[in-house]
Amino acid sequence: MHPPLVSILIPFKNTENYLPDCLVSILNQTYTNWEVLIVDDASTDASYSIVKSFVENEPRIKLFKNSGSGIIDALQLALSKSTGELITRMDSDDIMEPRKLEILSNNLTKHGKKHVTVGLVKYFAKDGVKPGYKSYENWLNTLTKSGTNYTEIYKECVIPSPCWMVYKTDLLACDAFNPNIYPEDYDLTFRFYKHQLKCIPCDTVLHNWRDYSTRTSRTHIHYAQNHFTSLKIHHFLDIDYNHHKTLTLWGAGTKGKIIAKTLVNKHIDFEWICDNPNKIGRDIYGKNLKDFETLAQIKNPQSIITVANKKAQKAIRAYLTKLEMQPVEDYLFFC
Repeated sequence: MHPPLVSILIPFKNTENYLPDCLVSILNQTYTNWEVLIVDDASTDASYSIVKSFVENEPRIKLFKNSGSGIIDALQLALSKSTGELITRMDSDDIMEPRKLEILSNNLTKHGKKHVTVGLVKYFAKDGVKPGYKSYENWLNTLTKSGTNYTEIYKECVIPSPCWMVYKTDLLACDAFNPNIYPEDYDLTFRFYKHQLKCIPCDTVLHNWRDYSTRTSRTHIHYAQNHFTSLKIHHFLDIDYNHHKTLTLWGAGTKGKIIAKTLVNKHIDFEWICDNPNKIGRDIYGKNLKDFETLAQIKNPQSIITVANKKAQKAIRAYLTKLEMQPVEDYLFFC
């Protein structure tokens, strides 16, 4: 019995310095039943020519030019051309560990459909990995080792965009890449969550994630923080919002204000609390900010917490535990 064909979706734009390493890492995979659907998103450097030279020697690599514009259009095109039973994504500036496809496909076929398999990731950079990215790496890998990725889905993207694999039928059922919503990797993660695709734990580094100053996720407006916050509240209202509870927003910083404005515009009623004495009692967007201790008097609350300070978060968790409140059901941390 032949192992299932794995389709690898790769959008690229102006990554001539990194594409050879990326493609060689795929050619060196221990798992050999794969196809690459790689789409040029209007590159202006030598990227297209570099990929074309690989195509001439490797029929499993199939090169296309984006008929639209942007990563989502490129991913849509790649998916439409795929013929594999299993689907994964790769970034054109990253490097696969040799057993990545083998481990991901084995884990997925072992557990079957309605699962998403993920692997540990490791950042690398020419001038060293910045503390923020190292912290994200450690946090993400801790979740992946136990398969508890969704427990903190409202904080950050809990499934690394270039290190997952699913059955194609499950990906299509999630309507993946169909809406033009950025950041597309975080949106897809919420779709996996909504469709209850269980995360398969993994304790092996499978993907090397390259960091550099001009990386798209650092520079493009689609990956700005306001997009992340808007995406979180969109999916919260669709998936976890309990209409029978009193929605309560904790925090009046930038994220808190984005969420508050969204709720006001959608005519969704909520209570707004904070622990900043300079903001308590103020009127913002027609809502009066109350002291956080008001939470104890709010009937049946479901709280969105936007306080980012780690020390403050610890104190908030202790306070919520004292009030006998449960994660997700009664509160969610949005940062």
